Amino acid sequence: MDILRIAAFSDGETGGNPAGIVIGDALPAPERMQAVAADVGFSETAFAAPAEHGWRVRYFSPESEVPFCGHATIALGAALALRHGDGVFALTLNDAEITVEGRREGDTIAGALQSPPTRSAPADPELVTRALSLFGYEPDDLDPRIPPAIAEAGAIHLVLALAKRQRLAEMDYDLDAGRRLMNEAGLVTISLVHAETPQLFHARNPFASGGVLEDPATGAAAAALGGYLRDLGWPHGGAIHIVQGEDMGMRSLLKAEIPPEHGSSIRVSGTARLM
Repeated sequence: MDILRIAAFSDGETGGNPAGIVIGDALPAPERMQAVAADVGFSETAFAAPAEHGWRVRYFSPESEVPFCGHATIALGAALALRHGDGVFALTLNDAEITVEGRREGDTIAGALQSPPTRSAPADPELVTRALSLFGYEPDDLDPRIPPAIAEAGAIHLVLALAKRQRLAEMDYDLDAGRRLMNEAGLVTISLVHAETPQLFHARNPFASGGVLEDPATGAAAAALGGYLRDLGWPHGGAIHIVQGEDMGMRSLLKAEIPPEHGSSIRVSGTARLM
């Protein structure tokens, strides 16, 4: 089995979130995909095979299947561009139909995905209390302009906005406790963000549900955040830029373009590099 390793949402020729990419004539059995993802050890490995109208795609973390993964989608777009030339590729996921674009630009590849539809709702106060306790945060650490929310764009995230960048940098938690919380609440990640300006965010994404302490770049969470900010009436000006992974030494850059139509797809873009 040929496994490509591509870092998505890179900062030029460094950073980004590594993903495994497997492209074959048919998808392996689910247990085989799960075993390969565990062996690769990245936060996600994407498996793709030709389908009637594009590509059938499934995503696996080291411990579980996830319905949608943004950085692995960008990495897949890069792999398809390398194999088939620049273009926009139609992807059929378990629960959605999306597209990914891949275009070669020197040593890196520009990628852009169109997310599944978005939605958001206020977070349950008990869940917020448990999440704050997990990270050792207090209610006063939260930014009142961006209330805690459940946000979706193909995967479910708890969004917690912190008022101070330093508190984001100090993020720490117990992996097993985080796994229990996320699995019980049906969360893929907890999206911790800080708004430096209305259009520039810093983010960290604990991914204990997949057995990963933290993702250095999370396209699905970026899309969900964009949808939530639109629902909130945040002055995003049509797009936000997200810096993620900086506190891990894996600085990653994401852009989320936010059209005005409520619930519509978010375009998340960045670059990818071969590893």
